[in-house]
Amino acid sequence: MFSKMILKRAFKKWNMGDYCVVFWDGDKITNGLNPPKFTIKINRPLKFSDAKKDMSLAIAEAYMNGVIDIEGSMDEIARVLYLHSNYENLHKHDNAKPMQSSAKEKSNISSHYDLGNDFYSIWLDETWSYSCAYFKTPQDSLYQAQIQKIDHTLKKLDLKKGEKLLDIGCGWGWLSIRAAQTYGVDVLGITISEEQYKAATQRVKDANLEDKITIKLLNYQDLDGALYQFDKVVSVGMFEHVGKLNIPLYFKKVKEVLKPGGMFLLHSIMCCFEGETNAWIDKYIFPGGYLPSLREVISIMSESDFHLLIAESLRIHYAKTLDIWHKNFNDNLDKISKRYDQRFVRMWRLYLDSCASAFRVGSVDLFQLLLTNSVNNDLPLTKEYIYK
Repeated sequence: MFSKMILKRAFKKWNMGDYCVVFWDGDKITNGLNPPKFTIKINRPLKFSDAKKDMSLAIAEAYMNGVIDIEGSMDEIARVLYLHSNYENLHKHDNAKPMQSSAKEKSNISSHYDLGNDFYSIWLDETWSYSCAYFKTPQDSLYQAQIQKIDHTLKKLDLKKGEKLLDIGCGWGWLSIRAAQTYGVDVLGITISEEQYKAATQRVKDANLEDKITIKLLNYQDLDGALYQFDKVVSVGMFEHVGKLNIPLYFKKVKEVLKPGGMFLLHSIMCCFEGETNAWIDKYIFPGGYLPSLREVISIMSESDFHLLIAESLRIHYAKTLDIWHKNFNDNLDKISKRYDQRFVRMWRLYLDSCASAFRVGSVDLFQLLLTNSVNNDLPLTKEYIYK
């Protein structure tokens, strides 16, 4: 027979959730800081044959045999069993540390994004959106498609007036501005590019939205859950710069500042398979960057208790976006050549043209992943709200 002392010791390790255990002699123990959501009644001392390595098997068989009775929320029982049986997986990245210093990341970003706002303004659209656009028709202008991408992204988050939104890698600030103007949310946009910070800050000022939007020079590595808590998080075109070894840290940091149940929209280029970064891209275009596979991202996000709602591929949209960028670049060679030498010009033309081809042949993809921090059962039942 298992003594009550041994059983109490076992339940002490089963320390997640709010529940009560009542023993055959009326003695009871409670767990959690809130009123119990379920009660397990043990009707007699347990035999050694009642013991099972798997807790869910032990409880189910004991219930079948009349050894225990269960009262209260089955949802809560399932949740507690899930948390305990997957404890190691769900806490695998709790101690994730930066594998690349914040200073090194800033240096890598600066080498690409701090080439000068004048440079990007020549061949990007008016929003200066340096990420995949969203074309509803082949005839859409780049500006129209970029606005559609921003709106499509924000709609997925189901934003409500007064909510707090974090924009990780806010670029030149157009998404943050659009979110505040359209939905009345309070936005913190963060970037580690000096040029983007200056331009985004000025844009917020010009839009008279300084009471709704704050732009900060801040690395995601330095996000602190004690200082920040958000209802929603969005990250467009920044995840590619995190690096393979920092992916667990990235999800850990997002989780730290996102409220339980809160939605997170991750917009990123991904590959079909894990592998090394293209050597030329790494050396000349995006030093320190890494394109993970979808499989890799899903695995790590699940280990951080993020749950996937939508995975949408915008691959062909990015090919079309890059085609337009490449054309804009070529149409403005006279302006660009006044600022940069021929080697730089040829490098960028190759970069834009070859990347468009990579998306067309499918060697890279662009995904928007809509996730929740742990489960949220109060979301809209369908995704119709995105397309209204």
